[in-house]
Amino acid sequence: MLRKVAFTLYMVSDMAAARGFYEGVLGLESGAGAASPWVEYDLPGGGCFAITTVMPVSPHPASGAMIAFEVNDLDATIADVRAKGGRIAEGEIVKGPHCRMINVFDPDGNTMILHQLD
Repeated sequence: MLRKVAFTLYMVSDMAAARGFYEGVLGLESGAGAASPWVEYDLPGGGCFAITTVMPVSPHPASGAMIAFEVNDLDATIADVRAKGGRIAEGEIVKGPHCRMINVFDPDGNTMILHQLD
């Protein structure tokens, strides 16, 4: 039977641009070589996020699942992502009963959530 989530994966069309975003803007780290078509990022606190050019990119990015990255300070993270050229969703931060969150987009238009617990 199922044991755990092995990884969350996004297909990307341009590995260099994707790595520039995930590593340069979001600060994730990987030991994968520059020419690798599959890159995994072990996340602090557990979990694995991967990007690849091995599988075809969906013609409709973000039409399926999304990943939410927990952050300590949402406002500071948003400012940092914007300063590094990242694209944040227009509009206000969504406020839930126990959190605040906003969407951010990678170079292929894949959507992820930046999420801060209250």
